[in-house]
Amino acid sequence: MRGRACIFLCGLPGRMDTNKAQQLQGLLGALPPLVASRLAKAIEIDRLNEGQSLPHELILDGLRPVLRRGQTSDRAATPLRLFCRPFEDLLSITPRKTKQKGRIARGSIMPVWNWVSQTLAANAASSFSIGVKTAVLAGRQDDLMNHAAQFWTVASQAILSAISTERDRKAARTALDSDLVVEDAREMALLMSVGNDILDLQVKIPKPLPSLTDEFVWKLREIYDRLAISAPEAAPYIAVVAMQRLERPWEAFKLPMNVTRQSQDTLISSTDMGLVGEILFGDIEYYTSMIRATRPQHFDADELVGHLANFTALSTGMVKAIEMRRDGKWGQRLLGDRADVAEVMDGFMERAMKEVSGALPMIKSGSYAGGPRMPDVSHQADPDKSDRALTYVRLVSGCRPFAAAASFGASNKEVADEIGVLLKSYTEDLLKELRSATGDKRSNAEQYFHLAVEMTALIFSQEEADLLRRRGRAAMPAVA
Repeated sequence: MRGRACIFLCGLPGRMDTNKAQQLQGLLGALPPLVASRLAKAIEIDRLNEGQSLPHELILDGLRPVLRRGQTSDRAATPLRLFCRPFEDLLSITPRKTKQKGRIARGSIMPVWNWVSQTLAANAASSFSIGVKTAVLAGRQDDLMNHAAQFWTVASQAILSAISTERDRKAARTALDSDLVVEDAREMALLMSVGNDILDLQVKIPKPLPSLTDEFVWKLREIYDRLAISAPEAAPYIAVVAMQRLERPWEAFKLPMNVTRQSQDTLISSTDMGLVGEILFGDIEYYTSMIRATRPQHFDADELVGHLANFTALSTGMVKAIEMRRDGKWGQRLLGDRADVAEVMDGFMERAMKEVSGALPMIKSGSYAGGPRMPDVSHQADPDKSDRALTYVRLVSGCRPFAAAASFGASNKEVADEIGVLLKSYTEDLLKELRSATGDKRSNAEQYFHLAVEMTALIFSQEEADLLRRRGRAAMPAVA
């Protein structure tokens, strides 16, 4: 695949037809992350060098999905990427309706960059871009960062000056098309005004950091103390930037606790160092809203389990990180979020057994239908019911590790046990049908058996499902 992509790229024109573009996208999307990163860097350098032979944007668009999955940051320094460096850890793609302090929408980057580079500081931006290009092509890293630091100062001052009065803010809203983007621009400017300190943090706190040990906390404290004197408004952002570089983001509370000498949420939340908690709660409440918005008639089980996993990881992490009082502001919010999630998930658990029973129909056997209930194989399995039942079983199984932390452990265990009992009984009866049924009934029994095997793998284990398949294969040849 790597060789095919290289050969394909070598023969590319600056412009191409739709079929070739789609073929290129497919090849680029299949590259390993490390290869994709190196290719992106080469393409960006070629673009800086004003190369004309390759469709730079098309190639980079094809690489972006792979680059998002990878962990490598080996990318070429571009003027736009350097412009974003001080606030890159605050960037977010989470949908929003209001501005959240400490979060900057990725969609705000281009409007603000265009505003700065074309209107507010056009000459400085032009000199910056030329300096970046020269430094990159010459391989002079020190010159590169000097150009960046100088431009951060100019850009920061230009933005803050452009929104200093209500009249200025009105003009900025017109230029940027949104109050939210204006607020993002202000936060960008604040971080750029302390760009060198943010660079210091990014070097000292590698990304992703598995654990924020005391050694790293004191490194952060040093930077925080420096800013508390020189730029007090920016100082609380040190914990926020660090949070985005941690595998366990709630560990960022260690810096506020170190600074305030407090460990209770009620005390931390009342200071500017509570910004970390507000951001984490923003994430918790986002996942809560996504769970609440899930409709039981049609949903993606893996997606819902993912939201649940993120919700429980963050909420449990916060409780472990600080002393959460039940009667405190954060404690009350967390109790409310858990109650909302539990209510929704209890509803899903209650419905799960009905969906499974509906997909595995039963009928009473014997004379006058007075005997025990047996699988009804008189008709084919309903594809919609089967898919829906599998989705619910996948949900019941997938959320087991998180159910207790999200306060619906009892309902999850109860329905898992009920489905397990049903499957064991149903599959034993189906094996009997497979040995004796013929014609359409035999074909229908096979459909229900395969469905039950899939559910068994989810509720019990893949090993038990494999054993059941072998028993089914042994039963089916019994009929000629």
